Order: sequence, then structure tokens, then C-alpha cells
Amino acid sequence: MPRLAGKTDLIPNRENRTWIAPREPGLYLGQCAEFCGTQHAHMLLRVYAHPRAEFERWAAAEAAPAVADPTVASGRQLFQETACVNCHTVRGTVADGRFGPDLTHLMARATLGAGVAPLSPQTLHDWVTNPDHLKPGVRMPAMKLDEHAVRDIVDYLVTLR
Repeated sequence: MPRLAGKTDLIPNRENRTWIAPREPGLYLGQCAEFCGTQHAHMLLRVYAHPRAEFERWAAAEAAPAVADPTVASGRQLFQETACVNCHTVRGTVADGRFGPDLTHLMARATLGAGVAPLSPQTLHDWVTNPDHLKPGVRMPAMKLDEHAVRDIVDYLVTLR
């Protein structure tokens, strides 16, 4: 198994590095070790280790742009017309934000909000409606969208696999 490494910029002007050298395929859990804000204790780290060939297939799929499902075109358009695009990236769209997580393959994840809740259409709806309710102190603002707009955006986000 190769050693996996990554770097983040959680603290401005300070680069943090982490690594894992798994001996077996599987899920490895970790916890944030740098104070990065009020939600520090809820920063769950998940590392999935795979044999090289399986990892390479996953990496190729992750590099692909989001699928443009025509059945959720109104939600995609709403997403692209709101401030969502200022923070989030969805490859293959105009969304190229760098502050929030890349959502290109959002629904391939197990959790939402760095592990604060299992990822499902309902928790995603709750998150888009009021992220602070699920994760007090989170940096994502409540967008104050009407229920119809929230449903359309969530319907779009659920297609991002």
C-alpha cells in the first residue's frame, strides 16, 4: 500500500501536512488536530485505502466532470445563479469556488459537514436550509431560499455522484 499524503491551509499562511501509511485496504478514521474554528471537534477525517488498481479507477472517476442530468436543470440553474458558485466547485459548470468543498461528486460521500451527519437527501435539505442548525459555527451561511428553490437545488445536488 502506498503512503498517502495531503496538505491543507486551514490556518491562513500556514501549511499543514498529514499522512497515512495503511498496511491494509479499509476505512481509517481521524480527528482534526489543529484548532480551525468553533467546529474543530466535529472535523472528522475519513481515509479510504484501496489496492492500487482500484484506487486508480476511483481517481479517474473523481477527475471526471459532474454529469448534467437534464431532469434537474432548474436546480442546476438555481445553484449556478446563487452565491453557491462563489464557494463551491462543480466541475463542468460555472461553479469554481475554492472556499467550500468541491461538490462535483458530492453523493459519493458518506457524510455531510466533515462528518457531522450522514449524507442523505434529507440531511442535505436541512443543510442547505440552515447549515448552522446541523453544525453551529459553520462558515456556510443560510441562503434564505424559499422551499421550492431548496428542493430544486437539493434535487440537483443529489445527482452529483
